[in-house]
Amino acid sequence: MIGKLDPEENVMDEENMMYPGKMLGELAIALEKLGWEYGDDVAVEIAGSSVYMIDGAGTKWAPKRGTVKYNKDAFIVIKNKSRDPFLPSVNDDPERLAHHLKQPVETVRESVDSKESSEQRSGTT
Repeated sequence: MIGKLDPEENVMDEENMMYPGKMLGELAIALEKLGWEYGDDVAVEIAGSSVYMIDGAGTKWAPKRGTVKYNKDAFIVIKNKSRDPFLPSVNDDPERLAHHLKQPVETVRESVDSKESSEQRSGTT
């Protein structure tokens, strides 16, 4: 017989393996600290990546177009969409006008220029 069938004691040692239970447990504790609940709408995204946009041969040095490469400093973003309030901005000051309601700069200059030219024609300065 080739190989060894006897189990080794250090195969499932906690120091040699990062099992998902510990990682998920730490994540659950962090989410609980934030006050997130079981039914919340959560989106998980990976950030810190680059996408190749040039057609390549499919090798390590020239990957195919659309290949995603994760950087060494890539990170995971967890968004709680049910806790993300969507509230439109409210104008508390009625004197403050919206940007699109203000007069364009050209219109202000034209009104100042026309006022100066009418004063010059009338002789009042």
